[in-house]
Order: sequence, then C-alpha cells, then structure tokens
Amino acid sequence: MSLPTCLPLPRIRFERGFLAERARLVREVVIPYQWEALNDRVPGAERSGTINNFKVAAGERPGEFYGYWFQDSDLAKWLEAASFSLATHPDPKLDAELDGIIATIAKAQQPDGYLDTFVQLTAPDKRWTNLFEWHELYIAGHFIEAGVAHFEATGKRTLLDVVGKLADMIEKVFGLGAGQIPGYPGHEEIELALVKLARVTGEKRYVQLAAYFINQRGAAPNYFDAESQRLGVSAKLPIYFYKNRWEYLQAEKPVRDALEPVGHAVRAMYLYTAMADLARELGDQSLRQACHTLWNNLRDYHTYITGAVGSEWEGEQFSGRYDLPNDRAYAESCAGIGLVFFARRMLDLELRGEFADAMERTLFNNVLAGMALDGKTFFYVNPLEVRPEEAKARRDQHYVKTQRVPWFGCACCPPNIARTLTSLGYYVHSVQPDGLAIHLYADCALDATVAGVKVGLAVKTDYPWDGKVRVEVTPRGPAKFGLRLRLPGWCTAPSASVNGAPVDLAAHARDGYLHLDREWAPGDVVTLDLPMTVQRVRAHPRVHYDLGCVALQRGPLVFCVEQIDNGPQLAQLVLPKRAVLTARFDAGLLGGAIVIEGAAERITPASNELYSTAEPIRVPATLRAVPYCLWNNRGEGEMRVWLRED
Repeated sequence: MSLPTCLPLPRIRFERGFLAERARLVREVVIPYQWEALNDRVPGAERSGTINNFKVAAGERPGEFYGYWFQDSDLAKWLEAASFSLATHPDPKLDAELDGIIATIAKAQQPDGYLDTFVQLTAPDKRWTNLFEWHELYIAGHFIEAGVAHFEATGKRTLLDVVGKLADMIEKVFGLGAGQIPGYPGHEEIELALVKLARVTGEKRYVQLAAYFINQRGAAPNYFDAESQRLGVSAKLPIYFYKNRWEYLQAEKPVRDALEPVGHAVRAMYLYTAMADLARELGDQSLRQACHTLWNNLRDYHTYITGAVGSEWEGEQFSGRYDLPNDRAYAESCAGIGLVFFARRMLDLELRGEFADAMERTLFNNVLAGMALDGKTFFYVNPLEVRPEEAKARRDQHYVKTQRVPWFGCACCPPNIARTLTSLGYYVHSVQPDGLAIHLYADCALDATVAGVKVGLAVKTDYPWDGKVRVEVTPRGPAKFGLRLRLPGWCTAPSASVNGAPVDLAAHARDGYLHLDREWAPGDVVTLDLPMTVQRVRAHPRVHYDLGCVALQRGPLVFCVEQIDNGPQLAQLVLPKRAVLTARFDAGLLGGAIVIEGAAERITPASNELYSTAEPIRVPATLRAVPYCLWNNRGEGEMRVWLRED
C-alpha cells in the first residue's frame, strides 16, 4: 500500500511572508551565529566546548572533554540545520565548513564505528555501560539524522558513511542474541533516526533495529534494574523525585501499555514520534493504537494553550493531569519541537485536522518564542507569565530567564530550533496516495508529481496575519487527483471556491480538511477564506491556575500582554466581558504584526495595608496584546497570557 511521503526540500520554495522570514533569518544569521557559539567565539556566551571536544578526540589538538555528556548532540543538530539550509540555498562557504568538521568527526570515530567524545575522552573502557544516564544512543541518533540530511542535501556520503558505520556497530552490540546487550537508550532519539536511515539507504534492517529498541523498552525483566544493580545504584531510589524511577525514561512498562504521557517531556515526544514512524512503516496496528491513546491524553490533559508540553522543572517532565502552571511553566522549546514531530507523524498515519492544528499551534507559538527576532538569543523554557522581580528572587523559578540569552551550557534548544525552521517544507505539505495535502499555510510554491503528472502548486497568503489563501494549480497536462486543504479548528466560518464557484463544505469537508477531487487544468485556482476573529479562550475548570481568566487568540496565534505596552503589575489588569476587542496590523511593531486592543480596567488598592476590607478601586485602562511568539523582543518586563475576566 502506498504511504504518504514528503517532497525533497528543494522542491518547496518559501517566497515571502511570516515563515519565509523565519527561514531566512536562520539561514543568514542563526546558522553562522551558532557555528561561532559551538566554536566558543561568541563574547559573553556560555562556553560550548563542542567543536573542541571533537578536535581533541580526533587528535587534532591536545585537551580534555568539556561540557555535558550529551554535548556532541549540539553539533549534530547544527549539522542537520546547516544541511537543510544547503538543500534549499547552496552556499559554498557553509558547504566547506561542513566538509571540514565532518572530516574531524570521521577522524574522531573509532575503527569499530563507535563515536561519543564524552566516553572516548573520559571513560573509554565504559562504553554502553550506563545507558540510563549517558547519551551514547541519543547522540548517535542525532548524528544519523544529520548524516541523512547532509547526504540528501549535497549527495556526499562523507557523514552518511560515518553514521552508517556507527549504526552497524550498534546493530551488532544491541539485541537479544548471544553476547548482545538487551538494553535500549535512556534518552530516546535513535529510534526515529534509524527509520530515516532505512528510508535513505533502503536497508530495512535499520527499521528492525528501531523496532527492537521500541519493543524491548519497559519489557520485563527491566533492563535498567539490572544495569542499576551492576553500577551499584539502587533501582528504588527516585530520580528527580519521580514515584517510579523508570517513568522518567518512559520505561516503566512496555510502550503498547502506556496510556499517559510521563517523564522527561523531550524523551517522551521523541519516543512517540518513533512509535508513529514504526506504526506507519510496519503497519503495526497495536503501535498505532498506542499512539492515538497517548495523543488523546496529551491533548486533553497536558498541553498549554501555546502548544507547549512538560510543565515541571524538576526533571523537565510531565506533571499530573491539568497541572499547567503559568509562571512556573517549563514548556521547553525542545519538547515543543518534539510535539511538532509527533503531530507530523500522526498526520502520516491519518489525515486529520487536529494533528495539523496542534502542529501549527506549537510551531507558531511555543517554538517561535524560543528565538529572538535577531536570531542571536534564545529561550530554553517558555513560561506563560513572567514577573522579572519575582523570577529572580524565587528559588522555584530560578530556571526562568526573563530575557533570552546568547547560549546555554546545555544548548539543546538553539540548534533544535534551527533545524526545525530550516526544514519547514516537511511540515507544510504531504504527498498523499491520492494527491496532495497542505497542512500549514505559507506563501510558497511546490513542485510535485501526482498521478504520474508534474504539478506546480503556488500558495499566496499573508497567513497568519490574514486568513485569505489562494492556491493555483498548474499541472503539465490533464491530471485527476485529490487536493486536501486544511480547515483550521480555530476557524468557525471557513469558505472556499474553485475558479470562483463556491464549494459546498458540508459535502467536501472531512476530518478537518477540504477534499477536492477533480481533473485539474493549468490555472485552476482554489480560494480559501479563513476569517480570523479575536477569540476569548477559556481553560478547563480543573486547570485552576486559569480560573476566571481568558487567553486571547486570533487565527493560530496566541497573544499576550507586555509591560512595555500596558505598564507593570499585569495581574491587576482586568478584561471586562463586555469589552470590544479589535485587531489591527501595526507595521511599526517588530517588522509588522497584528495587535489586539480594547478597553480594560486596572485594579488599584484602596489603601496601602497588606490586607483590607475595603473594595479595591477600578480605573479605566487600555489593553494592548501582541503575539506571544514576539514577546521579549523590546526589552525586559512583565508578560502574561491569561487575563482576568470580569
């Protein structure tokens, strides 16, 4: 049976607009900047040590390992981002930089294929002995992804051969055979990477290796129990105060028995992504059902309005159902990116609008907020409320940065954001067995082959500022196929036409997509109108942090209020139920953006006493809200998503 696929990145061109500008920023600013950061050449930034570690491991210079045991992965993600960039915009200088560092990586690789500078430089006799804590397989996964991306972008096998040798070694080391290690990674990632490697090489054994890691995870007897005993660590000791130590690793039970997202949020998202990949590759219905169960509970109980996941700082993990604090939100950028991955894979299992809605919400709000508009500072965590004075004073908010920073000692997020924004083409569309599907709207052009006919698709839109979308279809001959256009869940009154003739949505809309099946001719035009109104969104009552509050949303964007526009003490700002809210485009705001404005009230104290029976005084105020993804681009100050409503 034919499965959904993606076009190669060079066949998707972003012409202009919101996403095109983000992709351009990454290409022109972020990738060069991050290369400097990885080389420890950014003044005032935390040291990385990553490039130096590889040069030391390769024997190119003396020195010692620096950083975390997973430091290598920062380079791998940057390599993937740079490769995606080369795929769409050839750059001889960047190409040469990649050639140079790939040569160093190849020299650092051990003759048997092993590659991990932390272990090689600090404990070379301890390979694969601490899967629970060390990140050997996680790092391998990121390098495999980079190797695949580099090969697809350049046609060069230099990095692909390195990671192929590494994957072949891992295949020999891990499994249930005699002399093999019956273990699996403490931090998932290699599973989804092996599926990519299988697709590009045609070697299905890599899919089987991924399936081994997935199927063995959490099976009895639990591998981590035995490993802990061997290392002299009690398996009963909690990690990050988790009730079940192995829940942190999603290894407390077999994956098909998992019902609830648990543990470290990034690990969970990468695991669920790989599960969906394997369900697709193998036609595994039990894995497919497990993915749907996990998705439903993730959606219903654990996702912020910004699309962020993972509310708990301790362990960067999921908390209980409905536990979504705002000022203490962890909401890691990497976890949001993982949700984007998971949602995109779910779309390949089933073309359903809710998956694309979630992908869009997380990408446009949580992920984009992780990087400043200058491309040189970043957020690791993304709270929905910030009060700088308190965040700097409270120990339980010590991880909240009130301004983006140039780099992190643990810099997993910046290159992860970069590789996501240089591969946006993969998320915009898919080639379905019966045609083409558009999941995200952006001003772009696609070249595909559908039903044996070459087809051009030109999408014109000012999305997400405006909901009008024009899609021109240009086949190079008569072509009968289906065009699937997403009807966003946030839009309450969509309309569509083909060549000016209205489309009956009741007859042609299904599962969040407009299904147009016809014989297409050059110049056919589909027009979508997705009205964007200002919406007041309310949380489920069990999210007690948000009781009596509303969040403002317009189209896919969640809005927030900032101190620079509304003054300090944003918690005292009240939005009357009767207040009329209007949206307008402010060309002078951060390169141009929609703002929401309306009349509000500000609560002021009736006296200076800490507690009083006097009624507080309400004074008129004007509310001005900006897209959450743009916050903190005008200096430090308070920010708040959820507003008191009265």
